[in-house]
Amino acid sequence: MKRPLKSMFASLIRRKSAGLSDGEAEAAFESTTVSLSTAVPRPAERREDERVSAMLRVGKLVDASGYQQLIRVKNMSAGGVMAIVTRVPAVGEHAEIEVSSQKIPATVVWTRDDLVGFKFDQNVDLGELLAGRKPRLGFRARPPRLEIACKASVRVGKVYYTVDVHDISLGGMKVEPIEEYCVGKKVVVVIESLRPVKGEVRWYSDRRAGIVFDKPLDFDELSEWCGKRLELASLKAAYRNN
Repeated sequence: MKRPLKSMFASLIRRKSAGLSDGEAEAAFESTTVSLSTAVPRPAERREDERVSAMLRVGKLVDASGYQQLIRVKNMSAGGVMAIVTRVPAVGEHAEIEVSSQKIPATVVWTRDDLVGFKFDQNVDLGELLAGRKPRLGFRARPPRLEIACKASVRVGKVYYTVDVHDISLGGMKVEPIEEYCVGKKVVVVIESLRPVKGEVRWYSDRRAGIVFDKPLDFDELSEWCGKRLELASLKAAYRNN
């Protein structure tokens, strides 16, 4: 017998709040909210403080031009999301929202300062979305990754590797080339214009490696860095095409 949707949401919230202090659990409960309707969430007059904002579910937005950015999902329904963004798209613009590793086509229906309302092209299954998995068994969601092409230096012990960065998220990154012996090793990563980050090489395949950071990057720090990198890449592309 299937569990009622409200009961499942309550169970998910309890699991997410386990291990938090009373104040942290309350903030987590009041951060990303879920609506059982199919309407696009609308903004309220009261805005959350920075502490609650930091606990919002992180997603990824790719706009019609291909520009990528991380977003904070403030409210979610089966029909759309309300999110805090760093670069506001235009009303009527088509976009793709990635939440819990699911990519959902959507359209911008309203904006207010840094808040944006997105209507999904089709209603989604909130149960699967919030559980962080796709229907196939064994799938585990990963944090949204931004495809940023740049150079980085990876220090493994006393050895330094100059690598290409393929993608980066709040929790890790994919680099190339690197050696297989580095798996399981502690590393220090220095990325162009970003502070040094400590982490560990978790996997290796065909000279590519996945590095998991010891401490997640700050949302605002990574968003600002990615924005500058993507704008620079756009300027270079426009210059080459002229």
